[in-house]
This record gives sequence, structure tokens and C-alpha cells, in this order.
Amino acid sequence: MATHLYTASSLDGFLATTDHSLDWLLRQSIDENGPMHYSAFIKGIGALAMGASTYEWILAHDDGPWPYTQPTWVFTHRELPVAAGADIRFVRGDVRPVHAAMTAAAGDDDLWVVGGGELAGQFADVGLLDEVWVQYAPVTLGAGAPLLPRTLDLELVEAARNRDFLCGRYRVLRS
Repeated sequence: MATHLYTASSLDGFLATTDHSLDWLLRQSIDENGPMHYSAFIKGIGALAMGASTYEWILAHDDGPWPYTQPTWVFTHRELPVAAGADIRFVRGDVRPVHAAMTAAAGDDDLWVVGGGELAGQFADVGLLDEVWVQYAPVTLGAGAPLLPRTLDLELVEAARNRDFLCGRYRVLRS
């Protein structure tokens, strides 16, 4: 069992624009059966954690039902609607007890920290982030939500090209 940050980034290290837009990402070409694609990654995921901004973006931009079958912990300090048919658990504070609950729920599957680099950074701060998967898109944003607003030492484990994306999987090194 491992805890992953799996995300896309602009070449200059941003996950989203300053107004939380992902339009820059959604216009890029990627092979859904290609290397390091989401469809293969998600098969091994048993539980998710995400921040409120990511959760709200999914609710606002996904026209279908909630896209995840796994239980999802949403870190928030405000009241948010519950997605219909979703196993959503609103939490706040320390990530350690949430990680323990996620691990119990996931069984033998892995955990995914979805979206925000700040939340992934909180998991990394307490030694609970094992891997960082980044799909780098051929675009620069100049500003926005940073990929990982932390100092982390990483080891490249795998690299691939998937159409327009340079994909890297890194192991988080612990001191």
C-alpha cells in the first residue's frame, strides 16, 4: 500500500490557474491507453483525499455522476454539498488520523491525494506521501496553484511520453 499524488502540471509547476481553471489541461492530447495514464492508475486506488477547491471543481465541471467509487475524504473548513451517490467524508485538521481511516477503507489498494499540492504537502510533512506522479503538459501558466509548495527530495522511478505529456513517477525520499 502506498500513498500517491497523481496530478498534471504546467511546465512551470502549476496545477491550476489563479482562478482555479484547468482549461489549459483539458485541451491537451493524451492517449487513454498510453503509459502512466489515469485509467490504469485508478484501478489500484482504494481511497481518496482531496481539498475543498478540487472537490468543488469536480462538482462544477463534471456533468455526470460522481466519478469515483472509492470513499473520498474532503478536507474543508466550510459546508459543502454532498455529491449524489458518493461516499464523501468531510474532515479538517491533521492528516494522520484521516490517512489511518483511508488505509483501513482501502484494504490492499493504494491511496490517492487528488489535486492540490498543499494537501499533498501536508501528507509529505508527516511522512505519509510515498510517490508523486506528474503528467507535465506543454504549457506555461506564469502563476497559479503550485505543484508542491514544499521542499521534497524525490527519486525518478519511471518516465514516459504520452502524446503531449512528459510523465514522471517519483519516489519521495525520507531523511
